[in-house]
Amino acid sequence: MVPLGVIGEGNEGIIKRIAGKPEVKKHLENLGFIVGDRVNVITEQNGNIIVKVKESRIAISKEMAMKIYVL
Repeated sequence: MVPLGVIGEGNEGIIKRIAGKPEVKKHLENLGFIVGDRVNVITEQNGNIIVKVKESRIAISKEMAMKIYVL
């Protein structure tokens, strides 16, 4: 498992774990980051990462991406 923030542009993975405080986990789940779902890194710009999850594009900070572990 590696953090989503390090897999790089154009790569994808399956979410295996979400780390952090309960409110952070809940926030990410509300955005669509659910364990078992596929996530694709579209691009990285200025410390933010744009990902595709559940047919939606979402921009998150690199810090937040480091709490999402994928395989």
